Amino acid sequence: MAKILVTGAAGYIGSILVPMLLRESHEVVVLDNFMYRQNSLLDCCNDKRLVIIRGDTRDEKLVDKIFRDYPLDYVFPLAAIVGAPACDKDPISSTTTNVGGVMEVSQRWIGARTPRIIFPNTNSGYGIGQEGVYCTEDSPLNPISLYGRQKVEAEKSVLEIGNTIVLRLATVFGVSPRMRLDLLVNDFVHRAMNDHYVVLFEPHFKRNYIHVRDVARAFIHCMENFDTMKNQVYNLGLSDANLSKWELCEEIQKQVPNFYFIEAKIGEDPDKRNYIVSNAKIEATGFRPRFSLQDGIAELIRGYRIIRKSEFSNL
Repeated sequence: MAKILVTGAAGYIGSILVPMLLRESHEVVVLDNFMYRQNSLLDCCNDKRLVIIRGDTRDEKLVDKIFRDYPLDYVFPLAAIVGAPACDKDPISSTTTNVGGVMEVSQRWIGARTPRIIFPNTNSGYGIGQEGVYCTEDSPLNPISLYGRQKVEAEKSVLEIGNTIVLRLATVFGVSPRMRLDLLVNDFVHRAMNDHYVVLFEPHFKRNYIHVRDVARAFIHCMENFDTMKNQVYNLGLSDANLSKWELCEEIQKQVPNFYFIEAKIGEDPDKRNYIVSNAKIEATGFRPRFSLQDGIAELIRGYRIIRKSEFSNL
């Protein structure tokens, strides 16, 4: 049983991860500013092992107090302004949160009880890869968005501290209590269910994918294998899901037959990411995803029979 600080715990990943940690009998300290007015952790409030602190990772006095009051074993810094469009919309807040907030908390890790750090990065730092060449953890990072650059800088800062595992997440998908519709799979399935079509810009661009519940499972896997995995970086994605946007739409169409998609002959995608990723390193530690892309699409179809509004976007 560990005591874990999870920042941004009421977000898309955190609202899946926190209940899993509580079911594993861990004590969880949540630090979140609830900026989207979400109520995604309400079903956990009956658990006495949960502490909820409403606040911001950039608040020096508050972060100091948390480290004084709680003998932490792990820190999971999930708090972030997520996604290129959201970061471009408010570059000051995103930089102070995605870099400054992580570094603010990280300064308290040094000299504290040396908690272990599991940090979720994004594999969008690979930017534009070489055709047919898998990006490994040793591939050069070439982020092409402000969000990607921020996360690469934050990754560097936590690795310098040590006692750290970094997970470079593929594009995450699936239903969560703090739902997001701006993620690619979630967005395309929502369009398939409601608009019945999508116009694709540069449909050959590829990326990797991972279910949100497998992301949460990976955190627990890292805890259970921390000593053998620490101070390293691991890609986290589905090895059978390095797909182009066109191929993703074909997978969705198998479950939503009236979904129509077409390539735009004019215009371009502002998101230029295009790469395939190897997940062999984390698989060698014994981790295997449980949820396929097809499972996630089916889950989203069921979810979108409940969700109709776009209030779950990060924009």
